[in-house]
Amino acid sequence: MSIEQALVERSNNQCELCTATENLSVYEVPPVTEAHSDKCIYTCQTCKDQVEGTTDITPTHWHCLNDSMWSQTPAVQVVAYRMLTRLAADNGWAQDALDMIYLEEDTLAWAKKVLAENDDIKHVDSNGVVLQAGDTVTLIKDLDVKGSSLTAKRGTAVRNIGLTSNPEHIEGRVDGQRIVILTKFVKK
Repeated sequence: MSIEQALVERSNNQCELCTATENLSVYEVPPVTEAHSDKCIYTCQTCKDQVEGTTDITPTHWHCLNDSMWSQTPAVQVVAYRMLTRLAADNGWAQDALDMIYLEEDTLAWAKKVLAENDDIKHVDSNGVVLQAGDTVTLIKDLDVKGSSLTAKRGTAVRNIGLTSNPEHIEGRVDGQRIVILTKFVKK
């Protein structure tokens, strides 16, 4: 059985990300060492173009990940994780989904492998320690949260931080509210 035939059968002839039924093709989830259906997903052209970065991301299209991130197929989980990571900086719903997603250890390593290779932005704390998505940091100064009466107190632990495209900013939850924090005011 060919890879495409195996994927058509596995996906019920629909996009494994958004369930579209037209313009479907095989997408090999990088890094690919050998072609195998376990390392591929069956996807529509809209999803494929945005995953590959050949067109701009349309955030509303990716609300489909709220369902597909729960797929039992590791390759689908990897693509969902990567897309949620790309969307999380500007979309609260994507960060919330990323906070909920569960991947087996080897699947998570696969998902992070290409992200780490493509990530040339380094976020560093007040002591020069490199921060990673998911780290826990501590505030070193009381911070007034803009647009809110909330003051984030010095010593507050911020768990499961998210990285942004700006190396001076991270995102995290303080008192249940998602805020942007300057990296110079945190330590790992």
